[in-house]
Amino acid sequence: MALENNQIDNFNKNNDEISLKDLVINLKEWLFFIYSKKVKILIAVIIGIIIGYIYSQIQKPQYKATMTFALEDDKGSGGGLGGATSIASSLGIDIGSSGGGAFSANNIMELMQSRLVVEKSLLNTVLVDNKKVTLANFFIDSDSDFKNKILKNKSLKSITYEPGADRSKYTITHDSLLYVIYKKIISENLNIILKDKKVSILTLTVLSENELFAKLFCENLAKEVSNFFIQTKSQKARYNVDLLQKQVDSVRQELASAILGVASETDNVYNLNPSLNKKGSIIRRRQVDVQSNTTILSQLVAQLEIGKVNLRKETPLIQVIDKPILPLDNTNHGQIYWIVLLSTFFVLIYLFIISINKFYKSVMKD
Repeated sequence: MALENNQIDNFNKNNDEISLKDLVINLKEWLFFIYSKKVKILIAVIIGIIIGYIYSQIQKPQYKATMTFALEDDKGSGGGLGGATSIASSLGIDIGSSGGGAFSANNIMELMQSRLVVEKSLLNTVLVDNKKVTLANFFIDSDSDFKNKILKNKSLKSITYEPGADRSKYTITHDSLLYVIYKKIISENLNIILKDKKVSILTLTVLSENELFAKLFCENLAKEVSNFFIQTKSQKARYNVDLLQKQVDSVRQELASAILGVASETDNVYNLNPSLNKKGSIIRRRQVDVQSNTTILSQLVAQLEIGKVNLRKETPLIQVIDKPILPLDNTNHGQIYWIVLLSTFFVLIYLFIISINKFYKSVMKD
């Protein structure tokens, strides 16, 4: 029995030695086979270098403008303190909670991609090479593929968006082209990410062949969203402040008129005989007007100041943390990257083909 076990162990050892020996032999054969194809492998490398170089030259740059900001709202859904504390702990700035509702962070992301805001941004006037142009015209000139498509269309090649033009006077063709630009920007050039839901920090990214367009459009889009955000959310509080301001101005004018009336009547009855009460009553009536208007004015001024405080609390802001600064990053890879990548790719493809061919021939021979 012991003899049989020794025989089995010896047999297993012999099999392991044979297997390892076969593996080494096969590996040597494979390396010699690869070495024998060195000329063709070198050709594959050269082809990869040439194609990689050509591709890197014809590839268009893609510049990335990034703006990071937080939504600041002193009112907030939780009184503002919780949001301010959470942001202050991470950024060191005092920003209130964005609060849920119509202007939550997710809805601001949708607002940034809305046709209204994007088209308003495209119609803003910017300075390019000391010349005033709209971002819509700048986009057309910056995107070579898009510009070539427009030039091929007779009805579109003459369309321009002049700075300061009245939007209501645009033709259907103007609006249609602007809508096409909007769709292209939303699908290819614009990306918005909510970094942290707890503190409502968003990152806006704009990609473009032209780094100046990417920077300017990024900044103008953020500005339009901020203006719309502030105007809409603080509309009621702003209306109350404007109404109180008109009332204060009106009462102040009445008070000034009453004071002037007292002075005028006093001059008319200077050194009046105390027994003549009828003439003195006019002065007393004017003084009552002064006192009542003074009381009303003081109350209105107090309400106006409270209204201004409430307006500040109701007015949300977009607090910019990082903004795009020239020169921007080019997201497309450089020449070395494509040369190495495509050279490796062609070598691997060639090795795969000759390996399959060698395996097929060995199977057919057996």
